[in-house]
Order: sequence, then structure tokens, then C-alpha cells
Amino acid sequence: MIIRKQSRLFMRVKIVVLFVLCFSTSSLFADGFLRVDGRKIVNDQGDVLLRGMGLGGWLLPEGYMLQTSGFANSPTEIRAKVVEVAGEDGADAFFAAWYQNYVTRQDIDALKAIGFNSIRLPLHYPLLTPKNQPGVWLESGFAQIDSCLAWCKANSMYLILDLHSAPGAQNPGPISDSDGEARLWQDAAHRERTVEIWKKLAQRYKDEPWVGGYDLLNEPAADLGPGNVPLRNLYIDITNAIRQIDTTHILFIEGNWYATDFSGLTPKWDDKIVYSFHKYWNDVTKGTIDYLIKISETQNAPLWCGESGENSNAWFTSVIGLFEKNNIGWSWWPHKKIGTISAPYSSPITTGWENLLKYWNGQSAKPSVTTAKTWLMQQADALKIDNCLFRPDVPDAMFRQVQSPTRVPYAQITLPGKVHATDYDMGPYGVAWMDEVYQNISGGKSTNNGYQYRNDGVDIEICTDVSGGTNGFNVGWIEANDWMTYTINVPEAFTGPMTIRYASATGGGYLRIFLNGLSLVSPVTMPSTGGWQTWTTKSAGNVTIPAGTHELKLQSLIGGFNLNWVEWKKTMVSVGEDQELPGGIGLSPAWPNPFNPVTMCRVSLPVSERVQIDLVSVTGQVVRHLRDDRLPAGITDVQVNADGLASGLYLIRLTAGSAVRTTRIVLQR
Repeated sequence: MIIRKQSRLFMRVKIVVLFVLCFSTSSLFADGFLRVDGRKIVNDQGDVLLRGMGLGGWLLPEGYMLQTSGFANSPTEIRAKVVEVAGEDGADAFFAAWYQNYVTRQDIDALKAIGFNSIRLPLHYPLLTPKNQPGVWLESGFAQIDSCLAWCKANSMYLILDLHSAPGAQNPGPISDSDGEARLWQDAAHRERTVEIWKKLAQRYKDEPWVGGYDLLNEPAADLGPGNVPLRNLYIDITNAIRQIDTTHILFIEGNWYATDFSGLTPKWDDKIVYSFHKYWNDVTKGTIDYLIKISETQNAPLWCGESGENSNAWFTSVIGLFEKNNIGWSWWPHKKIGTISAPYSSPITTGWENLLKYWNGQSAKPSVTTAKTWLMQQADALKIDNCLFRPDVPDAMFRQVQSPTRVPYAQITLPGKVHATDYDMGPYGVAWMDEVYQNISGGKSTNNGYQYRNDGVDIEICTDVSGGTNGFNVGWIEANDWMTYTINVPEAFTGPMTIRYASATGGGYLRIFLNGLSLVSPVTMPSTGGWQTWTTKSAGNVTIPAGTHELKLQSLIGGFNLNWVEWKKTMVSVGEDQELPGGIGLSPAWPNPFNPVTMCRVSLPVSERVQIDLVSVTGQVVRHLRDDRLPAGITDVQVNADGLASGLYLIRLTAGSAVRTTRIVLQR
């Protein structure tokens, strides 16, 4: 129910994307084969910066994309699980539907509309030639490539062929459908078949200008000795076989150890080589790619990041910015998964698939063959792009935010009404939102504790607050100084009550609410509600909201609560947009109080004037000067930082002209 509701929320985004695509004129003729020109990739029109997407999971399913990684990771393991519950015929029907639905013309159309200009197609070699039948070729597998090429050609997109799983397996992992050994390097027959596969591909696609090139071997990983001699030799053998037939297409060369180690792969042996590296889960600094840039400079060859992704939006923006600043094209991974927030499209998890996962995990009884077949086909149908959830925040981070580090609305928010905490603006870290852990640069940290709804560092989880009204999700794991901003539209100024829907197992939190940088109310305390999903509505008093488009900011002064929504209701229309000025000089009580080491107070002035604000000991000694400047008429929030001072009772003292105001505070370490 929640998935379908959310899908409807984004349907307008999908309709706009497809409308633009259908009514735009795409080139009917190729812009020419991709070529190498020094350190650049070019075509007949000039320089080409590849911005691509890898179709991972389609022709080579991976366990983590299906949520089967606890018991089945490789294509062979996944098929065995399906055969167990549905038989060979049921498995054949399921995977036929899988191939038919996972990637269609609509998927390629949508990726083009988002902004991608290339596709990397991972190939599972048994789809092209049976495992134990050298020289036998499967037309059905080549037909899959032909279809994808036709869709790319219609969209003026380059298709890069990637041998993702080679005979014997080039690495010991499930991504090459390995049995745990990288047997490609143990048996010359496997390497000979690999060369033959590329020879066959070259024969078939040598005259296709929209084939962008050949990615010869995905992520080899094995101890191949000093200089990676076996890898270099295999690349040279493949190159020689291709060049007997095809002297035009680019060759993408990946390093050992998952496309990171290029020792022995220089000097280049062909003038159309592009060095292809992969980047996952590490720092976003130029230092991490300097060794690659040096290879590019010394070999006078382009660089291409053939795979990256599986991280937060903030990391996506930073990495792509780093690549493009150094004229490095890229291909992301992947465009679609089952139940994901980190790809542009997420296939919903059907009830039947959930039941199968429970059985395979040993948590329920085995279904009948008939039931299992039904459940499998339901999930295969859910792979169609029309049934998928579009994640607009992911492509926004990959394209718009790279060029313009600003924020734009995620949802249309109009007041009076509710602002769901999860619908904060799309934009970079520190511009649209703030969270302490926001990217994975170590391979182990979760960037989003809830891993729901959106792919930023903001922690979002499923919300059970049905009675209170929810969009299905809430912001959780809120810590001090976490914040989110929202673009809100107010057609008509109004005054009315503001309420907050929150839950807290511990209490002690404070929420600050700003409109255009000014506090709407004093920080709101968040007492314990008895549990993290035990929800209550708290009043924050009456507020006046002027007409117009505004920036709303929700910021935790102290964390320890979950946030569902903030709501504004109208009791009267404001007679004007200017709020009434204070009738006299005032200094509010501090919040929080007791505090450690930072607290806040509010100064009220009927007219602009110079003020002095000091932190004073109980003996009257000034221990810290806080402000000595002119403040505007109205209300100003002042931060008090007592870092380095001893615990105890202090006074905040405001001096404005002849008026003096004080309030007591307790520093409690």
C-alpha cells in the first residue's frame, strides 16, 4: 500500500520525463564511432564525456540486487534456489520473464531523458555460448544485445559491451558466477574461449557506430604474479583477435584486483585503448585517482570509470564532480534493483517474493510448486519500469547537483498543511540537509540507518504512525545539529497553531524551527513518549506565516527523538506580512537549561540599537563577552558558548542603553 502510494506521488515526474522524450527529436544518424584522441574520447562532433549507466542485474543477476545474498549470490546459486521451488520449467519461465521485463525500450528511454548518454551492458557468457560446448552460439543471447543496441541507437546513446562473466570466472566472486575459484587463470581452454567470444562479438558488431566499445574483462581479481603478466597476455590475445576483424572500436582495459591495479598493463599495445577503473567506498579526493591520471598522462590514453555507485547521494555528487573536473567519463551501477534507494528505479518487493525469501532463509514452510510459480511471476512483473518506484533524488545528485550545488523542492508543500519530515529539499550535504554520517568511505559504515525512501545521509525509517497520519516514513536517529530544509509555498498569509508529531524513547530533545533564517518559536522540548514508534502531537504555539515562497528549516538542538511531521493550521488570515514589534527590551530564559556547553537565548528590541551581552559569574565578574554590536528591531537569537568554563550558576546579562536584563543559566558538565 505504501509503495503504491509513493509511486503515485512520483508518477508526474515519470510522465514529464517520458513526455519530453516522446516529443523531442533524436538523431536518426550516428555521431560517428567513438575514437581515442590523445587523452580524450571523441566522435565526429568533438569531445565526448561519457555519462553512463550499467545495466547490472539484467543478464547476470546478483544476490544483493534480489535480497537473496544471505543464501544465494551468483546466477548459478540463484537459479538453483528457483529450481528447488518451481522446477526447471518454472525457472525457465521466471528467467524468461526476468530478461523480458528487467530492461525494455522504456528503461533506455527513461535513462536518456534523465541525462545519460551511454549504457554499459554486462554479459554473462553462458547466454552467448553453452558452458561445455565451444563453438556453439546461442542466438537468443545475441538477440538480447541486439534489442538493447536498437533501443540505444533510437536514443543516440552509446552501448558498451562488458564481458562481466568470462569462462571459468576471472575472479572468485559471484559477480563472475564463480564457484569460489578464478579458474580463467588456471586453464588455458577458458582463456581461449574468452578470446573466441570476443572474436564473435567483433564479427557481429564491427560496423555498429552506436557500439561505444568493448570492455574486455570485468574486474579480474587473482594473484597473477609481478606485472600481472597473464592478464596482459590475455588482453593482447583478445586485442589481436578483435583487430583481425574490427580495427575501429575502442578497447576498455580494466586493471587487476577489481579494476584498481594496472601494473603490467603499460605500455599500451593498441592505439585505441582506454584505461577503465572502478571506484567504490573510498575517499573523494584527487589523491585517490592521481595514480590513474599519471597512467593517462604517460600513456597518452583516456580514463573511464566503468563502475561506481552503491553509496549515498552526497558521495555520488562529489565523485562525479571529481571525475568531470579531470575529464573522466563514468558509468554508474546499477539503474534498478529490488527494494532499493540507491538506484534511479526500485522494483517493489511483492508479498510472494517476501514469502520465498522467508522460506529460503528457513523461516517458513516450503510452498507448493504452483504457488511458487505464481509468486515468481508476480515479482518478474514487478520489474517492469511502470511498476517501479522512481527515485528522483538519485539522478538529481548525479546531474543537477554536480553543476549547481543548490537545493530544489522534493515535494510540493503548501501551508496551511503538513510538512512531512522526510520531504526535505533535494540538494548537497550542508545545503539542503545535515547529518553526521552521510557517505561510506570505509566499506563498512551505513550512510542511512533506516535505508528507506531516500538516499541521502538523513536517517529515514518506516513509520507505524497510522493514526497520526504518515506518508509511510519518518526521520529517525536524530542527533544534535541534524537539520533539513524545505521549500514551502504560502498563497495567503495566515496565523494559527503549529503542532509537531514526534516519538522518543529517552526524551531530552529540542527542536528548532526557522523560517527564512529566523526562529519561529523558542526551541520545542521533546519529552519521552515511551518508545521510538510511540507517537504524540505537541503544540508549539501560534505563529504567523507571511504569504510567499519561504525556506523552512527543522534543526535539532539536542537529538533523541524521531520526527513524523510538523503541521500549520489557519485560525485567521494575517492583516499584514510585518509581525508586530516587541513593546520593550526583553531577554528570554535560555534553552536548554541546564546546558553543556551551548545554550540559546532570545533578545527582543522595539527599535534597532547597540547592545552588549555578557556571560557573568554569580559574583558579578564578566567571564565572557558574547555580543557588542547593533541588533535589528524585533527578535534575535543569541548563542551562548561556555566551553572551557567550570560547572555552576551563571547569568546572561543584556545591556541596551540604560536598560539591563538578566537570566540565570546552569552549566552542568
